[in-house]
Amino acid sequence: MTETEIWRLSGTDLAARTRAGDLTAEDAVTASIKRMAEINPDLNAVVEDLSSEALERARNLDLARKDGATPGPLHGVPVTIKINIDQAGHATSNGVSALKDLIAPDDAPVVKNLQDAGAVVIGRTNTPEFSFRADTDNPLHGRTHNPWGRHISPGGSSGGAGAAVMAGIGALAHGNDIGGSLRFPAAANGAVTVKPGLGRVPAWNPSQSAERGILAQNMSVQGLITRTAQDLHLAMPSLIATDPRDPFHVPMPWRGDAVAGPIRVAFSKETYGYDLHPQVDAALEDARAALVDAGYQVEEIQLPDVFDAGRTGYRALMGEVYALMKSDIDAAGSQTVRDIFSVYFEEFPPFAGQELLQMMAKRTHYAREWSLFMQDYPLVLTPFLPQPFFKPDRDTEGAEGVHEVLGCAVYSYAMNFLGLPAASVPARLAELPNGPQPINVQIAAPRWREDLAVDACQAIESRIGRMCDVLWEKMADRA
Repeated sequence: MTETEIWRLSGTDLAARTRAGDLTAEDAVTASIKRMAEINPDLNAVVEDLSSEALERARNLDLARKDGATPGPLHGVPVTIKINIDQAGHATSNGVSALKDLIAPDDAPVVKNLQDAGAVVIGRTNTPEFSFRADTDNPLHGRTHNPWGRHISPGGSSGGAGAAVMAGIGALAHGNDIGGSLRFPAAANGAVTVKPGLGRVPAWNPSQSAERGILAQNMSVQGLITRTAQDLHLAMPSLIATDPRDPFHVPMPWRGDAVAGPIRVAFSKETYGYDLHPQVDAALEDARAALVDAGYQVEEIQLPDVFDAGRTGYRALMGEVYALMKSDIDAAGSQTVRDIFSVYFEEFPPFAGQELLQMMAKRTHYAREWSLFMQDYPLVLTPFLPQPFFKPDRDTEGAEGVHEVLGCAVYSYAMNFLGLPAASVPARLAELPNGPQPINVQIAAPRWREDLAVDACQAIESRIGRMCDVLWEKMADRA
C-alpha cells in the first residue's frame, strides 16, 4: 500500500491489517507522521510533534510481535493526545503560557490505556486556554484552523483533536468534554464522537496539585474523536479499562445487553426559542430517515425539559468555576480569555452559596426524569446546535457572540449535567454562502449504553457517508 492509502485507512481497517501482519506498526505510524508534516503547518492542530518517539515505539512493537508477543487491539494505530492530559515527560500546558513547563510525571489513565492496547502517540493537540472555549486559540500555541476552511471555527476545546483526525493526522484523537468539548469539534469538523457517561472512562492527571471541583468531576469525561463510528466500537473498549487512580470509575463492558427491537428513538427539533436553521432541520430529517431505514422506531415527542436542566447545570458549573478557578484565570489568562469569562458569567449567572448547593442537589431530579423517560425511549435524536457551526473567534464578540456559541447549546451541556452519554455524527454537508460545512446531530443514550448511541451513529453514517472522504477531496483541490 502507498503511504496515502495507509493514512486514509480507518482505525478499524488499520488495526485489522497490523494485527494480521499485513502492515507493520512502523509503516502505519510513518504514513501518519508524513501526513502530519504535510498539512499540520497550515492547520496548527498538533502543537507538539512526537514523531521520533512514535517511530521508536512502533519499531519496538514490531520487534515484540516478531518475538511472539500478541498484538493489542490497537496495535500500531497512530493517535493524538490533547495537551490538557498528562503524558509522561511532556508539558500539560492546557493552552496556558504559565503552565508551559508543567511536565507530567506519569501517564494519565487514558494515555496508559491507549498505549497498553498498542496505540502509538504521534503528537499532542491544541486546546484553548484552560480548555474552556468552544473555539481553539491561545497565546502559547496560536490558533488551530478547521480543515474545511477558515470560515468555520475548528471547535473547542478539543479543536486540535477534531481538526487533526479529520485531516488525516492519526486514526484516533483523544479529547475531553465538560460542556461539549468532544462534540463541538466533532460538529465543526464533521467527525464522530461519543461523550461517555459519568464513571465510564477513568480520569486523573498525576501532575495536578489539587482535586477538581465536584461538578467538574461529575461533568467532565474523557473520550475519542474519530472519522467513522466503527472506530469508536474498536477503541472505546480499550479506553474504558479500569484504573485504580480513579476511585469512581465503574468497570463495565463496552457492550450492554441487546435491546428488544425495534429500538424506540425520541425525536425532537425543539430549540427553546432559538431559530432552527433550514440546513440543521434538513440534517435532522436525514438522520431520522436513516434510522427508520435501519429499523429504528423514531417518534417525534416532547422531551424532559432540556433547557432547564442545561441552563441550571451550566450556571452551577459557572458557580464552581467562579469560586475555584477565577483567580487562576485572572492571574494566568490572556485578556481575551478573561473577557470571555466575564461574558460567560453574564450569560450564565453563577449560582453561589446555598443556592449553588441546592442546584447541585437538583441534578438528581433532572437525571431521574431522564432515566424514567429512557425506559421507553433508549435513544434521543436532537439538534446539537440550532445553527450551522460558527466562525472563528465568535465567542470574543461580546454577549451576542457567547450567546450564539454557548447560550444556544443546551443539548450539549445538559448531557454533562445529567451524566448521560451523547454521540455526535454528521448527517448532512451544507453548501452555505461562506463555503461547505458539515452539520452534525446528537444522539443521547441511557447510562452505560454508549454502545447504543454509536450503533445509531453507524446507521446514519451508512446512509450519509463519511465526511472525511469529501473533505480530503476538497483539501486536495485547494492544494
